[in-house]
Amino acid sequence: MNLSVFSMMAHAGLVVKLVMLVLLIFSVLSWWIIVSKYILFSRARYASEDFLADFWESKTLNNAYEAAQNFTLSPEASVFVSGFNELRKLSAARSERAKAETLQSKLASMDNLNRAVRKAQRVESDRLERSLAFLATTGSATPFIGLFGTVWGILTSFQEIGAHGSASLAVVAPGIAEALVATAAGLAVAIPAVIFYNFYSNKLTDFESDIENFSFDFLNLVERDMLSRE
Repeated sequence: MNLSVFSMMAHAGLVVKLVMLVLLIFSVLSWWIIVSKYILFSRARYASEDFLADFWESKTLNNAYEAAQNFTLSPEASVFVSGFNELRKLSAARSERAKAETLQSKLASMDNLNRAVRKAQRVESDRLERSLAFLATTGSATPFIGLFGTVWGILTSFQEIGAHGSASLAVVAPGIAEALVATAAGLAVAIPAVIFYNFYSNKLTDFESDIENFSFDFLNLVERDMLSRE
């Protein structure tokens, strides 16, 4: 009797084949997310490093804004662009009421700018986090899907024992083999998903911290500039 993995899958029952198909779909989608996230995070990291270098070397915010157009994959650049666009709107509104502008009105403008920056932060965080939940679902669900195939394979073995009136290896081996293959497949899908989910969650936390720090620096620069004109 051929007990190779492919032979066992080919001769497995319909239920076990469906379990293996579901696990295969989870596996393909998980690895697609893993690879795409690696590419996205790597490009975002390099783009952020280049943007921050240009930002701190820029003599004016206008120059930094022009530089930011070249780093669309950088979360910090996207946050800065959103903040700068809001700042230009506020500047246009202030110019219309320049004579009546007070310190209180300037601080109110800073609140608007702060909200715009916070919104941009959430947008960038959601963009980086997108699809990670699927890895968490895969890591938690696929072992149980494989376990279902395991239980079904064992039930198949008991049915064969009842049908043949014998518990010989030739009778129980196919069902037990199906059960073990389903268990192994479930773990093989779940383990990489859990590992990379934790890995990318840590990377996401680092990104969010860097975005938060940059946002504080940007807001502080704008606020100091506003107060210096008072």
